[in-house]
Amino acid sequence: MKDKIIKFRKNFIGPNLSISYDDPLHLIKSKNQYVYDHEGKKYLDAVNNINHIGHCNMYVSKKMITQSKKLNINSRYLYENMRAYTKKLLKYFPKNLNVVYYVCSGSEANDLALRIANNYTKGNEIIVVDNAYHGHTKSLIDISPYKFKNKGGTGKKNHVHILDMPDGIRGKYRYKDNNWIKKYIQDAKNLIDKVSSNKRISAFYSESILGCGGQVVLPKNYLKEIFKKIRSKKGICISDEVQTGFGRVGNNFWAFQNQDVIPDIVTLGKPMGNGHPIAALITTKKIAKKFNNGMEYFNSFGGNPVSLSIGESVLEFIEKKNLQKKSFILGNYLIKELNKIKKEFPEKIIEVRGQGLFVGVDLVKKGNPDLPDKKLAQFIINHCKKLGVLISTDGPYNNVLKIKPPIIINKENIKFLVNCIRKSLLRYK
Repeated sequence: MKDKIIKFRKNFIGPNLSISYDDPLHLIKSKNQYVYDHEGKKYLDAVNNINHIGHCNMYVSKKMITQSKKLNINSRYLYENMRAYTKKLLKYFPKNLNVVYYVCSGSEANDLALRIANNYTKGNEIIVVDNAYHGHTKSLIDISPYKFKNKGGTGKKNHVHILDMPDGIRGKYRYKDNNWIKKYIQDAKNLIDKVSSNKRISAFYSESILGCGGQVVLPKNYLKEIFKKIRSKKGICISDEVQTGFGRVGNNFWAFQNQDVIPDIVTLGKPMGNGHPIAALITTKKIAKKFNNGMEYFNSFGGNPVSLSIGESVLEFIEKKNLQKKSFILGNYLIKELNKIKKEFPEKIIEVRGQGLFVGVDLVKKGNPDLPDKKLAQFIINHCKKLGVLISTDGPYNNVLKIKPPIIINKENIKFLVNCIRKSLLRYK
């Protein structure tokens, strides 16, 4: 059956839809932090952050079934759970971020954010951080260096301006320079000044942790300083929380809060529905009022009663099980254990980084930051799969192990995960 599915995909499914692992997994079921293949083998899922509170979560499933039996319609009609869920969601945001637009994916949310920003500022120039990824629509590919600079990309458009990724490992300025953060900030400010000298800036898009950049945590004061500069030029600041939101970073519910900033727009996605396609954009009344320019905004499925019921159940489960605190505690434990491996293999691991349960392990050759080791990263993810753990790779060189499990993971799972990575390192030749 597995061979038949592979053959079918090759013949009838878009060929640039990727499949994970050298030997693809044929999955037949999943539960909590585990998935199961067609032979009954169980795998610890340490990478699928979409299933935020566990695969096939019964609490979410029951709520979904109950609501789907009662009412599902579009947002042109009134229904109580839009009020109930929106109130619950907004309590996690600063008071001025109090207007919600419901959509179906993170890409939709970021695409809408771009439209709103251009409408509000009457500008068109977009500032992004190198290696950022904000979505798969045409407008978002154009502002995602991770896509437009790589295979199949058509290069940077004139209205897009790229800030250097503040990477202290192999970036322009590095940890050994005591002023490395200040230099990245100053370079960013200089670029913003240059763009705004003869053009109108629309928005600055940022992830507080650069996922496709290799789980790079933005340094202290970086976003705070860039936000100030963008606002001084009448642009707006957009925080992309599609990957990092809903308690994953542990000490806060949103990663932007770790940077001590308040964005003008926040976009949400992946974990919001625990696998169900629900996403959202949160903004201020002032920005929303200007967007209400006579053209109706309508989304066929965004904010339907079933999606909202699922979203509400995800928040309730996070609260009920205190999963944000758990992400903080277990994230610290995971990073501590991975750093023990780093000490054991200093020639192979240059850095362990992340926040909460959003973690990256940067792999190199001979301890040299300028020799990222993609081959080792590929070996580890495939060997870990054989041992029963699913992780993946990311970063501009695909040399960073990407670890972002369902946040219901436990301490024993983390021990097993770390041990599998260690065994893979020992096995590699």
